Formats: sequence, structure tokens, C-alpha cells
Amino acid sequence: MNNKNFLIMNKVFLFLTLISLIFIGCNYEAEKENNRAVETENNIFPKGDLITNDYFTGEAWLNMLVTDKEKFDLTAGQVFFEPGARTNWHSHPGGQILLCTKGKGYYQEQGKPIQLLNVGDVVEILSDIVHWHGASHDSEFIHIAISTQQSKGSVVWMEPVTDEEYNSYGK
Repeated sequence: MNNKNFLIMNKVFLFLTLISLIFIGCNYEAEKENNRAVETENNIFPKGDLITNDYFTGEAWLNMLVTDKEKFDLTAGQVFFEPGARTNWHSHPGGQILLCTKGKGYYQEQGKPIQLLNVGDVVEILSDIVHWHGASHDSEFIHIAISTQQSKGSVVWMEPVTDEEYNSYGK
């Protein structure tokens, strides 16, 4: 093989290598974008940290999104409930808003029947209303919880929701 053919073969090899690297890079970026789309489809924000206090039954995770109480007078966090998981009874001195983003859940005010919550539902909870919320039996449930008027005080936790109370939906 002469030098001219050798140089041409090297150029062709380098060209094909460059094209392959470009293709691999594009494929990698497309795969990353596809993974982001799947994550977005399944959940808007990361799951957060497992809640390990005594105010929840079952497994739930919290990802705090807004924590600057002084600047905004509110906090906002995503709560991810496994099927059957729920909060204890509680109230908020400044009220709360729930924005339902995935799955099916339950909401109940003390003395009233349980309400089924679906994606897109908004629950406006007035100040000092005793209530609980969580996932249905057969679905994960995610909501954004906005605690308003934080200057009035933090959440007031009460007793756990009994299985009888939780299982009373539709009865």
C-alpha cells in the first residue's frame, strides 16, 4: 500500500469515527431527553425524603419546594403517598391548599364524608379546619401542599386516622 492510499484510508477512518461519535452523542442526548420526559410524565418533581415522623400512616415522601416563610408567608411541598398512606388528623392556623398532580387520593374534614381526589383537583382548606388526606387503597397519590399564612403558626397534629375512618369511603 502506498502513502497516498494509506492517507486516504486514515482520513476515511477518522471521518467515520467522527460521524460515529456525533451519532453516539446525539443518541445519548436523545436518551437523556427521553428519560426526562418519562420522569416528568410520572412525577413533576423528585420524590423527596421519606417522612419518618409519627404523623403519617404508611410510607410517604416530602420534597419541600418553597420554605421561605418570612418572604412569602407560606410553604409549599410535594407529598408522595404510597397506596394506603395518609396523614394524621391535623389543622393549619393559616389554612392549606392541595393541588392534586398524580393518582387518586382521599380528603376528609372532621364530621364530613371522605372525598375522592383525582388529578387536577384543588382543595381549599380554611384556617383551623381539622382534616386528613392521603392515597386511596389502590393508587399512589401525589399533591402539592401549600400551607398559607404561616405567620399564624405551624400545623397542629392530632391522632392517627383509624382504619375504620380510612375505610369509610363510599359507605
